[in-house]
Amino acid sequence: MTLAPLLADLTAKARAAAHARSSSCPCGAATLADRPDGIVVRHADIVAKAHPPESDPTELTSRLTVATRNPEILLPPLAPTPADLHGRLVTFWPYGTPVDPDDPDAAPWEAAAALLARLHRTPAPDTLPTMRGPAKAARAIAKLRNAGPHPAAASVLRAWDTLPAWARAEAPMPRTRTLCHGDLHLGQLIRHPAPEGPWLLIDVDDLGVGVPAWDLARPAAWYACGLLLPEEWARFLAAYREAGGPAVPADGDPWPALDVPARALTAQTAARAVAKAAAAGRDLDEVEQSVVDACDRMATLPPQLAQEHAK
Repeated sequence: MTLAPLLADLTAKARAAAHARSSSCPCGAATLADRPDGIVVRHADIVAKAHPPESDPTELTSRLTVATRNPEILLPPLAPTPADLHGRLVTFWPYGTPVDPDDPDAAPWEAAAALLARLHRTPAPDTLPTMRGPAKAARAIAKLRNAGPHPAAASVLRAWDTLPAWARAEAPMPRTRTLCHGDLHLGQLIRHPAPEGPWLLIDVDDLGVGVPAWDLARPAAWYACGLLLPEEWARFLAAYREAGGPAVPADGDPWPALDVPARALTAQTAARAVAKAAAAGRDLDEVEQSVVDACDRMATLPPQLAQEHAK
């Protein structure tokens, strides 16, 4: 449900910020996202974001500081601290060109991998909170449990129950000092300055310290589910290793490090898909079914336990 006053005032704030930066603003406006956990609007070259209601101001400020200090990896905000609007934390950002969803052959897998490797090798501030990837996965499972009956739900829950406690956000992560993005997918990359600047990572809501393999887990899961071509996965993995990424060994089998996070992301993706299908009273589509089928396979095989590779 749209939070109409927040959306209207956030749009006005974005317009005011854009006009303050340029006397010749083209006044192009758009709502980029309108969800209860995040509203994003754009006015010309300014993007304004209302962060999730539960966002902690101290933690968000710590995350913004990391982005401000690492502009070659993360898009820096226009201000180092969030503002308050209708009780929500709000930040402002320069606009960048996103990945084109209609041109999968141009997906910047190598750039994404190189940025992750650089992020993982960047010293994390002592004040930075824990990366929120496992907590997001756990929330998706909770929503599935509350979504009502669906024939695929049992497969997802069985796969989830095979995971170690840390991957289910029920225990601390096994190592917690590597700087991680926490929610890596292609929608988290933009070119800045637009339209042809270098690729940068965006969205600091889940940024923190934790297990770096989590940031490789979504493409790994897509590959394991047959949703990412083997050659694209190979390009991504090779680029990460060439850039000195510490999440996996420099050569050899990466799956002892990736298996648990990839399983968790598969369960998270399946949980979201099944919850949406249950709410809509519909069957799963082909892609959604492929992720649930992967959960079925996962439930019959114990996960590999990773060895430490990050340094």
